[in-house]
Amino acid sequence: MTTTEISADAATEPTVPVPVRLDIDTVAPRFSRALAGLDAAMVRELDAAGIDARLRELVRLRASQLNGCSYCVDLHAGDALKAGDTARRVAAVAVWRESPFFTARERAALALTESITRLSETHVPDADWAAAATRFSPEEMGALVSLIVVINAWNAVGVSTHAWTGTL
Repeated sequence: MTTTEISADAATEPTVPVPVRLDIDTVAPRFSRALAGLDAAMVRELDAAGIDARLRELVRLRASQLNGCSYCVDLHAGDALKAGDTARRVAAVAVWRESPFFTARERAALALTESITRLSETHVPDADWAAAATRFSPEEMGALVSLIVVINAWNAVGVSTHAWTGTL
């Protein structure tokens, strides 16, 4: 099958819907508002620390990839492009360790993202923390931790409930 045939099949083949398990916004509105408030507080921390919008979206995208949140992967890939990142870098986030497209600072943030996202396995090793702390100030580290914790919370809701499935 050629690339043209694959593209044609993908364009004509109907997508498979993912049914919503639970509309968390409707059944737990206080929680949903609280999570949105936590998100807003995290954004204020990122703004105060001067964390670049492109780095924010790379971190959100990588955590969402690890957690398997398709809605958030789609959302943050698009947001990264809107923030001025390139399609090449967005596509390479999944393999950032093998990619030449990321700075040492971005690599440190992505490594910390993976450690915190997988904390039950990693317990966030001192080496990952130290690598990030050499590239980010204490205020920036606080903002990054806030960002990683909040995106993981959104991912937990999205993956468990399928509350937000997205559309083509």
